[in-house]
Amino acid sequence: MSSGLVLIDKPKGFTSHDVVAKLRGIAGTRRVGHAGTLDPMATGLLLVGVNAGTKLLTFLVGASKTYEATLRLGASTVTDDAEGELVAVAASELVRQITDEQIEAAIDSLRGSIDQVPSSVSAIKVDGKRAYAKVRGGDEVKLAPRPVVVSRFEITSPARIVEEGAATYLDFDAVIECSSGTYIRALARDLGSKLGVGGHLTALRRTKINNYSVEDAQSLDGLTRDTLRVAPMFDAVKDEFAIRVLSDQEVVDLRHGKRIAANGVAGPVIAAVAGTSVVAMLESVGEQLKSLVVFASDSDD
Repeated sequence: MSSGLVLIDKPKGFTSHDVVAKLRGIAGTRRVGHAGTLDPMATGLLLVGVNAGTKLLTFLVGASKTYEATLRLGASTVTDDAEGELVAVAASELVRQITDEQIEAAIDSLRGSIDQVPSSVSAIKVDGKRAYAKVRGGDEVKLAPRPVVVSRFEITSPARIVEEGAATYLDFDAVIECSSGTYIRALARDLGSKLGVGGHLTALRRTKINNYSVEDAQSLDGLTRDTLRVAPMFDAVKDEFAIRVLSDQEVVDLRHGKRIAANGVAGPVIAAVAGTSVVAMLESVGEQLKSLVVFASDSDD
């Protein structure tokens, strides 16, 4: 199996680890990993590295992401999404009084650079244990706020009243573009808090990670080794990173741990290529480039 990236449209109910486990069987290799975890409730784009492609994932984790979400106002849950138990339900009259203008004003306060407290049921480690494990064990978890950037938070459907039993909710759809590390569940929670009625997420779909789109992703249904599309290493890096084209001698130098001249190429991470082979991932050090990872000569096979 060749090295590179696989774009998967993760189905609802699967964990990101479930996807990796299934692709290990399909690809016939243990060297499979993913970037950017999706909750089981969420669907959409998951980047999966195969063989040497797993080493690329480190440089893709911090990429910006785009989501389509359905938010519900009127109730809070333990997990800040529909998977968790209800914590509080607002009075129906309070929910019905919320206007579109109030929703928009509250959303506006969540745009731009903000400090966000991650959802307590998350994979963040607290005292050596995952936060979600501590919460499910009955512990109270308080996570420190983290800086994130919400570059777009746009309502894409009229708010609609939903009645379930004696409860009344207000649902609407939105598109959210944000920095890595942003919890969409926490945005729903904070929006509900600002409006005084509580809030949580009922649906989430990731549509983009940087320049990668879910439109180019494969479904797991019926996927086989013959139908599995693995984007070659060169294709995986050419639109995502600055490119430094190498001479034959520079290929040798990088493989021996030497630095090379930047030659005017700059960026937080730079892909070093020889022809269509990806030789290394580099970082700038003054006027030179230093390797962050060097790929084996057969990594594009």
